[in-house]
Amino acid sequence: MATQTATPTKPKQDSAVEQKIQELRTLFADAPEMAKTGLEHALPSLMSQAAEAQASETESAGRIGIRQGTVSELTVIAPFAPGGAKRLRAVLRLLNGNFSGGRKVGTLHNMRFVFVDNDTRFLFATAYDGQWDPYIDDFATKIPDEMDVIFSAFEGWPGIHSPKVKDWIVKHQIPAEGWYVAHPDLSVAEAGRLKHIGKAVDEFLDKLNE
Repeated sequence: MATQTATPTKPKQDSAVEQKIQELRTLFADAPEMAKTGLEHALPSLMSQAAEAQASETESAGRIGIRQGTVSELTVIAPFAPGGAKRLRAVLRLLNGNFSGGRKVGTLHNMRFVFVDNDTRFLFATAYDGQWDPYIDDFATKIPDEMDVIFSAFEGWPGIHSPKVKDWIVKHQIPAEGWYVAHPDLSVAEAGRLKHIGKAVDEFLDKLNE
């Protein structure tokens, strides 16, 4: 006679999600009423998202930061050097806020330049394909002068070719606690290829309809 093995009534990951939900309710006990109401209304969706997240956890981007699929994140917050805020704002205004030189870095999805705390600190955020070290190396190889023009605005920037530059970035980089990527397995190159194919298909269909 075969021996039957007892099966848990709920998967281990479901138990972990339920524990976190209970912790949320405890933490929200003294929150504003609107927050408590919002939490209860959002719980079904949050639980579903939590179960999905348990099945596809984020990974390390390498030296620092997190990655979902092929896409990694990097956020730096650094103090401005004297006069740095004015210099950098003048550069970005010259470009009308669009740093299109970033397209030379083929793994770059996007970048944001944000002045905070009355121009005393700066937030730089970006998403990119792959690992942290090769990404920084790409900047040093493909747009070194632009990097020094921008990051020399910050205290202690050693220069993009300095052996200390990666340590400087790590010192000021803050890994994300939460992050959403719509297409985590779609690289910059693949997105460009799909866009090109979509355009070609549209042109073909237009010719058929002529």
